[in-house]
Amino acid sequence: MSSATRPVLLLTRPLADSRRFAAMLPEWRAAISPVLRIVAVDHDGAALRRAPGLVFTSAHAVPAAGPGRGRLALCVGGHTAQAARKAGFDVRTGNGFAEGLLPLIEAADVPLIHPHGRHLARELPVPGMVVYDQQAVPLGREARALLAGNAPVVLPLFSPRSARLVAEAARGAGAPLWPVAISRAALAAWDGPAARCRVAASPDAAAMAAAVRDLAATEQ
Repeated sequence: MSSATRPVLLLTRPLADSRRFAAMLPEWRAAISPVLRIVAVDHDGAALRRAPGLVFTSAHAVPAAGPGRGRLALCVGGHTAQAARKAGFDVRTGNGFAEGLLPLIEAADVPLIHPHGRHLARELPVPGMVVYDQQAVPLGREARALLAGNAPVVLPLFSPRSARLVAEAARGAGAPLWPVAISRAALAAWDGPAARCRVAASPDAAAMAAAVRDLAATEQ
């Protein structure tokens, strides 16, 4: 496969998340063009700092809860758990899906609050609080050029909302599009063209990287 037609990664998560994922695939050419930016919003920070237990479905919510001080944190998956542990929480980790938090919530013996983004994929049976917004951002020039080119563009999709935004931004693209989704829900939210696609074996970055490599290996 020539360099002109070799698949390229288009990473559309917020900058730090995209850089972290690109580092997991050092052999790939990657362009970063976030379609979302995380912006803190006004919230009752004192209530979160007083809460004996927190439910985190994203690492982006962890800073809003203040120092952990050994408080209970129920975390959706490994990356969020790592952020909560670093902040000083006593962490219990789910399986990467929001549904996996339900037995942990049921087993918790302290009141819980769920700090989360304005756009929430699933409500949980605990009081929630919006602490940040996921604001849409248009694709940059390099990303638009890739979509207009001839080389396949691999699109890792880490949430249903980002899948919808990327599909909208990629509408009319000339390049073959290969979405790689973190879940079936994320793939279902993709309503753009797809020459090839994959769903990760589990909802985490390592499985997403493996799915990207598998898709490329299959095509070769």
